Amino acid sequence: MPRPRSEKARQAVLAAMRRALAAEGYAAVTIEGLAQEAEVAKQTIYRWWPSKAAILGEALLEGEIPGMEVAVPMTDDLEADLHTWFATMYSQQADAASTELARALIVVTATDAALGLRLNERLAAPIRAWVDRRLTLAQDVGQLRPGVDAAVVADQFVALASYAALLGTPVSAESVDTTVRMLLRGIAA
Repeated sequence: MPRPRSEKARQAVLAAMRRALAAEGYAAVTIEGLAQEAEVAKQTIYRWWPSKAAILGEALLEGEIPGMEVAVPMTDDLEADLHTWFATMYSQQADAASTELARALIVVTATDAALGLRLNERLAAPIRAWVDRRLTLAQDVGQLRPGVDAAVVADQFVALASYAALLGTPVSAESVDTTVRMLLRGIAA
């Protein structure tokens, strides 16, 4: 039976994961490298976490998440706002490191359902909050059908990003345009 985790050593491993991720990207992170930087035995890490993806998931739950700082001002033009937000979000995720991180998060979700749910809530919360604020403004001025569920709309953005990450392809400007137009056809008043 594994010994209880030392909180200081646990935090050292999680911090090492965040630093390595920022410096080298997820693919370059190794358990050996994390152990060396955190000054713990490799076997200790394997006793505490079942995989590199599990360490990543826990590190992201407790630390800063790269690429989550999407801030788009809201205007009177719903279509333009959704387009700008969608394009900004995906442009921040277009590099190889972001795609690699997204794939790793999908692995975490697939291998540890409870951790995946907590990560999804943390990652989706800023997206849902922005979409909810923007759609509430649109609903207040009669631009949307009554009863449009902002969380469902936000999930469409998350789903497209996840699918693009799985394929390893960036979301094109054309895809952004098409998605926003189709979405508005479904929710506009």
